[in-house]
Amino acid sequence: MFGYAGRILVIDLSSENIKKVPLEEEVARKYLGGLGMNTKLLFDHTKADIDPLGPDNVLIFGTGPLVGTFMPTASKVELTAKSPLTGLFGTASSGYHFGSEMKYAGYDNIIIKGQADRPVYLAIRDESVEIRDASHLWGKDVWETVDILEEEWNSEDIQVAVIGPSGENLVRFSAVQNGKYGAWGRTGMGAVMGSKLLKAMVIRGKGGIKVAQKEPFRQLARELRQEIINSPFFPAVSKYGSMAGTGAYGKFGALPAKNFQTGVIEDWFQTRGYKVIEKYSDQTMACQACPVACIHWAVIKEGPYAGLKIKGIEVTMIFEIGAKIFVHDLDGILKCVEEFHRSGVDVVSGCGTIAMLMELYQRKLIDEEQIGFPLEWGDVDAICRLIKMIANREGIGDILAEGAKKANIALTGNDDYAITVKGLEIPTFDPRSRWSVWTLGYLTSTRGGDHLRTRNPVENLRFPSLPDNYRKEPFGFPEEFYKKMDMPEELKKKIIDPALETTDIVLMEKWSEDIISVFNSIGICTRPTSLQALGPTSIARMFQTCVGWDMDAEEVMKAGERIWNLQRIYNLREGEKRKDAVYPRRFYKEKLPEGPAKGMVIDKKAVNQMLDDYYEARGWDRKEGIPSREKIQELGLEAEWVGID
Repeated sequence: MFGYAGRILVIDLSSENIKKVPLEEEVARKYLGGLGMNTKLLFDHTKADIDPLGPDNVLIFGTGPLVGTFMPTASKVELTAKSPLTGLFGTASSGYHFGSEMKYAGYDNIIIKGQADRPVYLAIRDESVEIRDASHLWGKDVWETVDILEEEWNSEDIQVAVIGPSGENLVRFSAVQNGKYGAWGRTGMGAVMGSKLLKAMVIRGKGGIKVAQKEPFRQLARELRQEIINSPFFPAVSKYGSMAGTGAYGKFGALPAKNFQTGVIEDWFQTRGYKVIEKYSDQTMACQACPVACIHWAVIKEGPYAGLKIKGIEVTMIFEIGAKIFVHDLDGILKCVEEFHRSGVDVVSGCGTIAMLMELYQRKLIDEEQIGFPLEWGDVDAICRLIKMIANREGIGDILAEGAKKANIALTGNDDYAITVKGLEIPTFDPRSRWSVWTLGYLTSTRGGDHLRTRNPVENLRFPSLPDNYRKEPFGFPEEFYKKMDMPEELKKKIIDPALETTDIVLMEKWSEDIISVFNSIGICTRPTSLQALGPTSIARMFQTCVGWDMDAEEVMKAGERIWNLQRIYNLREGEKRKDAVYPRRFYKEKLPEGPAKGMVIDKKAVNQMLDDYYEARGWDRKEGIPSREKIQELGLEAEWVGID
């Protein structure tokens, strides 16, 4: 097969059986690769109601057909399993060079089954696949482990997926670290890896990737690279990375400050806004084949953390650490980032859980004796100490390791201070202040309270939300921009009204979930420059020149819809109900105390109406969100649907 490596590596840690099976072209065409293939493989290789931390769960790495080529931003690897945090579909994405190395070694997917009887790591070098002893690595933090493995392999070019103490101790929101500085962060994939006694996977490949039409593919890559560079988002994102969004959400009063108690931080722009980059970084980094280079390498030059060098100036770290748990300056934020990376704790869930505990302490619902030390907002030493306690399940860290919701219930008897949806801690910004496709996506995401599986590609952060219209979001771009959008014309007319300058949130929700499912399946980054510049027509051209398939835009979008629906079916199989798609009590009951959105709460009736409409737009039952038989047949999911209804 062109584009694809053409093989799936299956490793059973219980029997130590290793086999390589061919990737079936028919299945690849239906699910594309990456996220799509992982979804199908997880569904087929697991049964309902398995223990996510038992040997019956599987951990699946998946790359897309474009990963390892020079198609712009094609670097992503999806990591998928049943989530030990939510009990639902679990998956996370990460870039850098791991996926390219997988493809060069000859594998599109790697399925890890069973459970080892001792700590092990996987050593993959092209055809050679070994299960090696990892007793000397067990108990080491992530950075120590990477250093040891690079020394053993006598190479800094190896790619390493690794867990820290957090994964070893089955913290339910553990990450799998992608080297020292990246991560497959959300939904607890590190705990699944730890439950298998798998400390790391090292991979090195020397093969190549053949494309169907070499020169047309090369020309298309050049053309699409220029499209990304021409995007109106490119200058800001290439200069400031994801930090470009910090100013807008600060302006809207949509920060998750102090566990979403307020959306406003008085000195936000001076201490945690995008311009702080200039003090800490003059060097950017890029993932494989990416023209954006949105990653900033940071160096602390003075003070108690002088000498710390790390990748960590990006919007998630700033919002989570700088706002949610209220660390005041970038020195302290970067120190916390180091602790999260070393221990292998997911930053979003980690901060959500710590913020819950901090609010309990603030409200005197728990005391210093229960924690072991005072826990004031923004106290870096206390936060770092708590991250270690969570990773090692020490003291109150053992309770917190179960996630914000379960920990809140264990400590107080209710979950009033756990800001989660479907058990997953919500990231980044407050829907009371900034209502959008993203914030409705907290409820519709198959991962739970998460915003990265949806995004309005034409969201304009110059404008606030429309205060009295939950269905509409500002458009605010020139007509030329509207005309150029890679979206079917009839659908475009339904979603966007350039005259009224509005976007229909419900219809854009479905579109963006489907197209991002495609992006995560072929391995393309979902930064705004990519989302705005690329669409199903350009993706179809990628398949034509890379894989050789005569695929059109309609088939591309149908694949994305199929992938999303199969994730929905998986979650229904695992017991998800309509009642689970609900915001935390705070967003419905507690008015924002200050800022542009002062006095705002979420209108529960309006949101429920939007969910009804969203389910209908998807071809699902309006009340429970169950895919109709017609939709199942349209997507060719009859076999997967058996037993669900």
